[in-house]
Amino acid sequence: MPPLEGQATFQHFGAEHLTVILITAVLPFVLAAIVWRTKSAAVNRTIIVAFSAILILNYVFYLVHTRSFGQLTWAQMLPMQMCDWAMVVVMVTLWSANRRWFEVAYFWGIGGTVQAVLTPNLRVGFPDPRFINFFLAHSGIIVGVVFLMLTQRLRPYPMSVVRAFAWSELYFVVAMIVDHFTDVNYGFLLHKPEAFSLLSFLSDYRPLYLLQMHGLALLFFALLYLPFAIRDLLARPRHVPAASS
Repeated sequence: MPPLEGQATFQHFGAEHLTVILITAVLPFVLAAIVWRTKSAAVNRTIIVAFSAILILNYVFYLVHTRSFGQLTWAQMLPMQMCDWAMVVVMVTLWSANRRWFEVAYFWGIGGTVQAVLTPNLRVGFPDPRFINFFLAHSGIIVGVVFLMLTQRLRPYPMSVVRAFAWSELYFVVAMIVDHFTDVNYGFLLHKPEAFSLLSFLSDYRPLYLLQMHGLALLFFALLYLPFAIRDLLARPRHVPAASS
């Protein structure tokens, strides 16, 4: 929904946007530092409880606010954006510290949500509730993933790329079905987002566009795993040949 008269318009990389990006980058390290300093499981659990509550209440507020003002239809309010699924996976991982769930949270949360934070499909600026709601949800996913990496020492492995891509394919199929029956652009599978993003460079021909989206996802997953692959390669013990007599 476009901004109403008198409402602030979102400015890409304006002061408010840059502030959000900075907070998103710094906050997980601040929270992790608190856990490290206190060495308290209770503190860690308190952060997880508060974090989960904020994400859930933010989503409930989104539903109530949009319905109260008639901004969206029920079909447009389904939890079918990939970031909705990522938010659930992040919360499950925060509570379980499960490595398999973390794999999906990492690739979805960093690969997809970072793009949403940097190039949001958003028209309104701060302090519009939609601005706050959008960035609480999306930045919250990133903060949760990085916090898990720092405090639980969780990381992806080679097969993590395969498993995360398989989960992505499940989302793709479900979203395609929902898009077909609701005519809502969940996952941007019907057409490109209005805001400029990497998807803007893809084809306007839908079958090719969807194929290119798969390739882009694989590329992002590979790039996200690359730092860990390099780290493992450098940490591998080198074979020292025996000295000849």
